[in-house]
Amino acid sequence: MLALIPALPLQAQAQAVTETDTDYIDEDVPVINGCVLQPASDCAGADLSGQDLSNMDLEGINLSGANLDRAVLNHTRLKDANLEKASLQHAEMLRADLRYANLRMADFSHANMTAIDAYMAFSQVARYDNANLTAANFDFARVSKASFRHANLQAASFEMSWAVKTDMRDANLTGANLQEAKLSSSNFGNADMTATRKHFANFLDINMKDCTGCPVDW
Repeated sequence: MLALIPALPLQAQAQAVTETDTDYIDEDVPVINGCVLQPASDCAGADLSGQDLSNMDLEGINLSGANLDRAVLNHTRLKDANLEKASLQHAEMLRADLRYANLRMADFSHANMTAIDAYMAFSQVARYDNANLTAANFDFARVSKASFRHANLQAASFEMSWAVKTDMRDANLTGANLQEAKLSSSNFGNADMTATRKHFANFLDINMKDCTGCPVDW
């Protein structure tokens, strides 16, 4: 006859469950202010200002409303990340991967975003004022109503992007690629479009006052 095995006391059972739940945590994954810095983490509203997050894989992370001012994100993988309404003022983002990311209403003012890849990103109403976006890739991106005032967009690419009502005043677009971009009702006042590729772009109803190289005969 089999002997009955007594059940664990309730306190012991709870302790066993707690230990099991924490077994999966990788001690090598950094945690800053409650944000577990790994792909697909939920770090909405986190304070990561001034932190060095360079070279990390943060694909699909939720950083909506987060504070990333002056953070270092050089070569960081943020593909499919949610950065809606996040603040990244003065951030360092050299060659950051922002493909398909949600950048709506985010603030990148004064950020160094040289050679970022924002292919097919959703960046409506985002702010890039005074940012360095040299050689940035916004091909097929959605940047309607975004602000690029005084931004350095030399050799940046907006091919096939949806950029209606963007603010490009005083922006440097020297050598940029605007081929087939939808730019109607945008403001290019005092912008520099010297040697910019404009083939088949839509410049309907744009402001070109004091713009260098703008298609005045469009």
